[in-house]
Amino acid sequence: MAEKTEDRIIEEKKVFMTGNEVVAWAAVAARADIMYGYPITPQNEIMHYWTRLAPKYGKGFLQTEDEISAGFATVGGVLAGKKAFTATSGPGNILMQDSMSMAEMMRIPTVKIITQRGGPSTATVIYSQQETTLTCYGGNGEGTRIVYSTASHQELFDYTIKAFNTAWKYRFPTFVLGDGYQSKMREALTIYDPVEKGIELVPAEPFLGKEGVAGLDRPPAHLRNTYNMEEELYEVVRELVDSYNAVADEIIEYKEVEAEDAEILIVAHGIVSRAAEGAAVRLRKEGLKVGSFRPITLRPFPAEQLSKRAQGAKKLLVVESAEGQLKKLVTDAIYGCTTPIETLFRPGESITVEEIISAVKGL
Repeated sequence: MAEKTEDRIIEEKKVFMTGNEVVAWAAVAARADIMYGYPITPQNEIMHYWTRLAPKYGKGFLQTEDEISAGFATVGGVLAGKKAFTATSGPGNILMQDSMSMAEMMRIPTVKIITQRGGPSTATVIYSQQETTLTCYGGNGEGTRIVYSTASHQELFDYTIKAFNTAWKYRFPTFVLGDGYQSKMREALTIYDPVEKGIELVPAEPFLGKEGVAGLDRPPAHLRNTYNMEEELYEVVRELVDSYNAVADEIIEYKEVEAEDAEILIVAHGIVSRAAEGAAVRLRKEGLKVGSFRPITLRPFPAEQLSKRAQGAKKLLVVESAEGQLKKLVTDAIYGCTTPIETLFRPGESITVEEIISAVKGL
């Protein structure tokens, strides 16, 4: 291993790189300590770039025997007080749900990067938005997790940094939901040291092995994911959900383009939202009252904000590279709103500005 020279990015700079490389640099910027991972396309290069950066910046890496081990190793790293993270895709995302459920139950601040690929099963290694439901609600719990859906390389960098802060501040497992296109394409962005930009990084601390005597010098650690009685579990889950709901408004993020007076509101997330925003801008120039609404946090979802815009529109158009996974979140969010919902579903395929414009005009 090369000798450690620095533990952070020195200066702000404009770069041109793939999304997977962006994630590795962002993890360095966030002062992550170690990555645990297992190869799966299109995530592989996050591991590859991290192993190039790790010796220079004094970081660690462990390739485990499978994704199940990678997930639980990440949990273990966090328990030991390290800013640990992992990354995966598709079938690997499925295999990590057990460890992420444990993280939900025990309030362990794990960070997980998802590069969505086509499904079901092995399907394609290219692209989709078909891991939305899995990432938001994949565990055998209530989805007390935080999910950021990114649309660009700059957001991959910004929200990977933010994911570590959010996870450690609120103590909920936190996910960055990207996709295969973002992983593989190159795009310009600015990388930076968040501390130099005034972003305070939430420090990691160990859950286990703390100094002092438990119960005497400090409160004992209560780390439990197994319960004997129904009533006992109910109280724990109730506390989890109540704690999650109490901070949801602080976490929720969304973006609107020409939405305030939109008669047709396009709803999209992730990379598809770029096409939705482009369509809204072009249609406005043609004199049509079209806007776009993009949930950046899929968990917690900006339900109140979307519902307000939906009630003022004549129609919603939900656009996604899946067969209604975003629509389920939208339908739940605006329950009671009578505005009709139209759809443009392209599971496992990209969606262009022109295709959205054609769909809107078809309404």
